[in-house]
Amino acid sequence: MDHHTSLTAPPRRTTGFVLPVAAAAALAGALFVMRRPLMMSAPSCMAGRWHGCLDTFNGVVLVTLVTLPLAALVAWALARVRRAAGVASAWRISSAEVGMVHGTVPFLWLTMMPGGGAGVAPARVSLVPLRDLVTMGTLGIVGNLLVFASLGFFAPMRWAALASVPRVLALGAGCSVLVETAQYALRLDRVSSVDDVLVNASGAALAALASRRWWRTAAPAPSGRSRPAATAA
Repeated sequence: MDHHTSLTAPPRRTTGFVLPVAAAAALAGALFVMRRPLMMSAPSCMAGRWHGCLDTFNGVVLVTLVTLPLAALVAWALARVRRAAGVASAWRISSAEVGMVHGTVPFLWLTMMPGGGAGVAPARVSLVPLRDLVTMGTLGIVGNLLVFASLGFFAPMRWAALASVPRVLALGAGCSVLVETAQYALRLDRVSSVDDVLVNASGAALAALASRRWWRTAAPAPSGRSRPAATAA
């Protein structure tokens, strides 16, 4: 029995690195493709100027990537504090919290950027499903899928109550409704569309499926282990 467990452990450990390595490779590829647009915003961001940095897509993405080491440092510090306090799964909890914030706030910033007619153009609403999906284009669909992807990926790892794809789908839809409502109320010259909600929620659910390996293993073990001791007596 012990020999079997020792033989099967290494393959499981190896497969655990597949997703992080694939994610790192995908990030490296995306950086290589976007290196020129990102570098266009670098001078403004380095000079600390708002215009040309935090009011542009390229600038926000560049700042998000540059601050990745800082996010990793914050996760490490939180995990150290929690481990010293005896908190179980300190690394998992801390990484999930930092990942949710660092991966979601930049996209929320982008969705709340005002258009050219902000405050002047009338608020617009599109409540017909799938009508705007055709006009989004590939980049628009991918962007909307990523808005709450980090939330969907890490939330089930942080909170056991969210360890379910339907619950993450509902969470993504609820957060997207709040964003669309804010866009309408603030008159940001954006269209508050039901298709945005559908794609945002789908992105969160797909991300939850991608992290299912981790939040399923984080679920508490069945409480039936204590019963044999009681029956043995």
